Amino acid sequence: MRTTRTTPARPVLITALALTTAGSLLLTPGIAGADPKPVTREGPALDRQAAQTPASAALRALNTPASRTDSSYGYPREQVLTPDPPNPADKSIKLGLTPYHAIAPKLNALQALGDRVSVEVAGRSAGGHRLYLVTVTAPESARQARSQERMRELIERAPAAAAKSHEIKSSYKVPLFVNNNIHGNEWEGTDASLGLIEQLATAKDAKTRDLLSRSRLYFNITANPDGRIAGTRTNANGFDMNRDFATASQPEVRAMRQIQIDKQPAVMLDLHGYVNGTLIEPTTPPHGENYEYDLFLKNTYANALGMESAVNGLGYTPEKDGVEPAQIPFRDQEEGWDDWPPIFTPQYAAFQGTVAAHTVEIPLAVNNEEYDTLPTAELRRRSAVNVDVAGAAIRATLDFTRTHRGTLIADQIEVFRRGAAGEAQVPVSEETVPGVPGIGPEDVYTTNFPRAYVIPAGARSQRSATAAARLVDHLLANDIGVTRATRPFRLAGRAYSAGSYVVDMHQSKRGLANVLLADGTDISDKVSVMYDISGWSLGRLWGATVESAQRGSLPYGALRAVDAAASVGYVAPRGTLRLRLDTPQELAALNDLLQQGISVRRAADGSAIVPSSARKAAATAARTYDVAFDATHARGTTELRRLRVAAAVTAGELFALREMNFEVTPVSTGILNAGFDWSKADVLFVSAGLSYDGLDPAARTALDAFLTGHGLVGRGATGAELNSAAGPLAAKPVEGNGDANGVVRVVNADGPITGGAPEHGFVYAPVWFTDLGPEVRVEQSYAAGNPLVSGHWRPLEDGSGGPGAAAGQASVVSGPGAVLFGTEPLFRDHPKGEFAQVARALFAVAPASEESGG
Repeated sequence: MRTTRTTPARPVLITALALTTAGSLLLTPGIAGADPKPVTREGPALDRQAAQTPASAALRALNTPASRTDSSYGYPREQVLTPDPPNPADKSIKLGLTPYHAIAPKLNALQALGDRVSVEVAGRSAGGHRLYLVTVTAPESARQARSQERMRELIERAPAAAAKSHEIKSSYKVPLFVNNNIHGNEWEGTDASLGLIEQLATAKDAKTRDLLSRSRLYFNITANPDGRIAGTRTNANGFDMNRDFATASQPEVRAMRQIQIDKQPAVMLDLHGYVNGTLIEPTTPPHGENYEYDLFLKNTYANALGMESAVNGLGYTPEKDGVEPAQIPFRDQEEGWDDWPPIFTPQYAAFQGTVAAHTVEIPLAVNNEEYDTLPTAELRRRSAVNVDVAGAAIRATLDFTRTHRGTLIADQIEVFRRGAAGEAQVPVSEETVPGVPGIGPEDVYTTNFPRAYVIPAGARSQRSATAAARLVDHLLANDIGVTRATRPFRLAGRAYSAGSYVVDMHQSKRGLANVLLADGTDISDKVSVMYDISGWSLGRLWGATVESAQRGSLPYGALRAVDAAASVGYVAPRGTLRLRLDTPQELAALNDLLQQGISVRRAADGSAIVPSSARKAAATAARTYDVAFDATHARGTTELRRLRVAAAVTAGELFALREMNFEVTPVSTGILNAGFDWSKADVLFVSAGLSYDGLDPAARTALDAFLTGHGLVGRGATGAELNSAAGPLAAKPVEGNGDANGVVRVVNADGPITGGAPEHGFVYAPVWFTDLGPEVRVEQSYAAGNPLVSGHWRPLEDGSGGPGAAAGQASVVSGPGAVLFGTEPLFRDHPKGEFAQVARALFAVAPASEESGG
């Protein structure tokens, strides 16, 4: 169960002198001079052990959690890594690159070269592989490391004081972060980083010594070891992790997030492939409206020019090497390479204080079809060029960091200072961002931050306490300050109960808080095409009631900062129990009980009725999943049973189903054609990878037989097409613009599938249903008018497929044996508040065990 620790939350005015004096008390236990190197066997990463003591009494008064890093050791922090067994199937080998199993021995050797290189294990991948974070810096004593951490804390938590600190200006080591190989089959950044680390470990020149004495360089050697080994873009869970930063569903993404929180890089590179010529951000419009984009663009464009010069200076040509000159999208393209959503690594980094962050796409393709068809010699030639290009980009960034150290630190402080002060953003223009050519009205994106967000407490105000707790914990994991009210209060004319959570938007990371919680913006008229999704609101999609207060005075005396949401786990002491089925956690608890053989019935509103005899099991589930079992007089009608789901779905949907504890067997056209045992399934869920026309006669006959007496849940065009071919439900699917996506308003019908569901959903290539048969029920419809709240949804050239055409049309329909979704309720494991609709649909169409009135 979660526990909540609270500290007073109140405005704090801190002078640089007060912070420095208070912080100096922490330095007294240190011993002057360099510490002996702490050499350890592989174990918990030293820099990840939490030192929760704030840097000073003043810092303890701030509204954000204390430091997560350990300054008990100086640098280097060496550890001997246990090698992995050799894997001749590692896809890197064919390219002449470093296979994953060779990385640990290489890092051991690099640490042995001197006193500049440290290695820690920052986490493990979905497939269980270690994630290696390498730090390269001049040696630091424990005292010096503590001083660096104190200054880092001051920059984030008291930026106005940090701006006046002479110690920071003279002594703070600017952090730089190089992220490699997040797409597993874009390999070469790893090898470029390993080569550069080796050079930095032993170089004696004055420039290197100056760089390392005034910087800390962090290298995530491979962010996706699963994909590096397998030659796949995704990790072992099938996720494109460069789309996951708003959700952080994957362990690798959570590790990268924590690196950015703990190290607070001012500069960041994310090395990818393959775009010829080398593509170097900053991006085309639209630009994220929650950034301090004037500071971000100034630094990112200046560093991009340096990288462009370094890459072009390698001397590769189209005629001789097949390498085109580098390109900078902001300067060289009109649209199609935007930085709008916070799902990409560099764009997320901007919200953690990075003021120069880049995706760099190295030039020569060696993956996918090229990997399978090109001669090995040509692949290795291309990979060598790519390593060279990636190395040039990194070296140029090191030079930029060294020569612009003061500006980078000052601009990071300014990002945080504006947030903490609640100041308006500065729109980009030729005056505010001098030296960046071509700035026009198409580049100006700002927002009006609310004074606060409130996540109310109380059954009358909060749709789901379980969803609210999950949302609060997610905000805290992103290093967003959250407080909780100790008494009732009023804000912006509304009354709130004690226990309500408040996100004060006068905080350093207000941009991240807003980009996650706000509704977002309809940008359909801004550009004709987007690179990826355009809407993602946790405030609308995660199932909790979230309200914004545009103005008002916060009741600081009643607010206490929290480092975890309060537990909501509860079991009524007597009587029959009711478990709401509105969140993934509640569905997971239900499936856990069903797995134990406990008799559970479904009520008319879709909730689960648990007998009083199962109170002990309910108590365990309440603790495990942090859910509430309330007392009820309701009587369930349909007995629920443990479902075995055959699923032809996306990786994100598979992950979400398993998150809810469903027993899932993946299927596809190929699997069914190979002969699938349908006796192992109770219901079929289809959204991708299964074509009725692609089935051979035997597989088609077997599927038809299964659907007679078993249920189908279909999502999107693929699910609707299977329904139309197999015939369970009389409904005509209409496909909207395939490029459309975003948060939409919906109207839910009462009943067991969408009754009580949130009034917002998510769409990606939206579908709606017309020509409904007499037995078909509309469970949900797109709202009238323009249903799009935020995102990008335009009509097609002929005027069809737009949000106006979808308005008022059915988005979810049901009938005998089938439910069809035109929305994306499980998209990339993200819209948590929508998950229950799919789960309820699966239970609704599954074969009934028995009907009873009691």
